[in-house]
Amino acid sequence: MTEVRRRRAPRGSGELLRGEIIAAARECLVHLGSADAVSIRAVAAHVGVTSPSIYLHFADKEALLDAVAGDMFAAVGEEMRKAAEGVGHPLERMRRQGHACVRFARDNPEVYRLATMRVRSEPGNADMVIGNSAFTLFSATIVECMEAGVFAEGDPLPIALEMWAAAHGIASLLIAKPYLPWGDPEAVIERVLRSAALGRAVADLIGDPDCAEVVTWLDAQPRG
Repeated sequence: MTEVRRRRAPRGSGELLRGEIIAAARECLVHLGSADAVSIRAVAAHVGVTSPSIYLHFADKEALLDAVAGDMFAAVGEEMRKAAEGVGHPLERMRRQGHACVRFARDNPEVYRLATMRVRSEPGNADMVIGNSAFTLFSATIVECMEAGVFAEGDPLPIALEMWAAAHGIASLLIAKPYLPWGDPEAVIERVLRSAALGRAVADLIGDPDCAEVVTWLDAQPRG
């Protein structure tokens, strides 16, 4: 990776340098292909500062990678917001938000893996994930689906996690196993997200049943 020479930052520009460090860490991640390969020294060289300058902003490499993950969630949230802009029905907004999340993951696989697949055992890590802007936006849309009668009223968190599991699942497989006979990836994403959303809606409609009850209910529906 080409080393970048950086001019000394003026006083009061600490946040600017912090942003540059995060951006450099992300670029290193993309270039090197894994979080394990990223080092403080490599990031410092990329920014054009010494390693101790990095530690003024981040306690260690894990803290820096957490910041990169946080930036990714913010970027995903913005893509989700734009995808749902001007859409009236909350279920359609939720579908578009999920699609935007998967699209971002496919366009940024290294950063997505870092943010969603890196094992972190710290107690506060769950709060960081659930409290990020993308998850908060998605949860708000689920609340609107409850208010519209699409989902049963209750705690939106379990549904948000279920819908994210569906989006994350197809995103991860399309990234890791692109050679499988998926057909049109956009169509596959659409079917997976639609199945998750409609499956939850139907389950709520008939009382969170087991599979046998769902089959009985389906058999009773008119076929057109």
